[in-house]
Amino acid sequence: MKDLLNRSLSLGIGIIAQSKEQIEKTVEELVNKGELTRKESAEWVDELVKKGEEARQKIESNVMERVQRTMGEQQTRGVTREEFDELSQRLARLEQRLAENQ
Repeated sequence: MKDLLNRSLSLGIGIIAQSKEQIEKTVEELVNKGELTRKESAEWVDELVKKGEEARQKIESNVMERVQRTMGEQQTRGVTREEFDELSQRLARLEQRLAENQ
């Protein structure tokens, strides 16, 4: 589960990094066409990268929340090994008492 989560987050980070490169490439084309100045392009790239980072953080937060919720649901559906062992011992003691009383 952790491996899947790590791979998903790495993929998201990779997409964001690639997006930054695409943003810079597109902005450079606009500068070359004279539609943006160098100063405007730097500000625009910074703003778009910032928004991308904010989106990444939201996605990461949502993923973590869902993982925690899922893990919590799994814990309520099952028992730990310790609880299982304790219940097994209790059952064995009850069976022994029942056998002694028959």
